[in-house]
Amino acid sequence: MLVVEGLVCRYGKVNAVRELSLRVEEGELVTLIGANGAGKTTTLKAISGLLRPAAGRIVFEGAEIQAASPRAILGRGIAHCPEGRRVFPYLTVQENLEMGSYLRRDPAGAAEDMGRIFRRFPVLEERRRQAAGTLSGGEQQMLAIGRALMSRPRLILFDEPSLGLAPNLVETTFDIIREIRNQGVTVLMVEQNAYAALEMADRSYLIEAGAVALEGRGRELLGNPYVKQAYLGG
Repeated sequence: MLVVEGLVCRYGKVNAVRELSLRVEEGELVTLIGANGAGKTTTLKAISGLLRPAAGRIVFEGAEIQAASPRAILGRGIAHCPEGRRVFPYLTVQENLEMGSYLRRDPAGAAEDMGRIFRRFPVLEERRRQAAGTLSGGEQQMLAIGRALMSRPRLILFDEPSLGLAPNLVETTFDIIREIRNQGVTVLMVEQNAYAALEMADRSYLIEAGAVALEGRGRELLGNPYVKQAYLGG
C-alpha cells in the first residue's frame, strides 16, 4: 500500500532523515519507535506532504506522491493525526469535524460519518457546540482522531497519540487505534511508548539518526536485547 524508498529530508543543511526505506501493507498497524529527534515525525510529515523530501520516493497505492501537495495526498486517502493534536481551537467541535471532510462531495455520507464519530465518542456530541480549545487533552485527542476519520482515509498516520495524556486515557487511545485498524483502516504510528507500540504492532521500525536501525514483527523487537536495553528500560 505504502512504500518509502531512500527518503532524505533536510532542515537547512541538516539531514533529519537519511536514506530511510519502509513499507506498510494494506490492513497493517505499523509503528515507528526511536529517541526524540530520530526522524520519526519528519518521516510522517514527508508522507503527508507537509515537508518536501530532498530525495527518495514515496509510493501510495502505486502512485508516486513525494511531490504532491497535502491536499492532493489527503484526497488520495492518507490522513495525518499530528503530534499535539492541533485542533482548531476557536472552532467548535462540530466545525473541526467538518474541516476533516472538506474535500468530500457527499454531504449525506459525511453526516453519517459524523454520527458514527459521535456514537464512538459521546463526549464530543455533548460538546459539539463548544470551542475545541476548551476541551481537555483527552477530548482533543478524540477530536483529532475523529477529524482524521471524517476524510474516510485508507491510511492514517498517528504521531505520538499518547503524548500529554493522563495514564488512564493512554490505553483508551490505543484501544481506539486498534479498533480503527480492525475496521479496515491501515495505520502507521509514531509512538514514544516503545513497549506499547511494539506490543500492538504487526511490524515495527526502529529509527536512529534518521535511518532504519532495525525492523521486524512487533513482538520480535520486544525480545531484541538491544531494544530492551536501549528503549524498554532493560
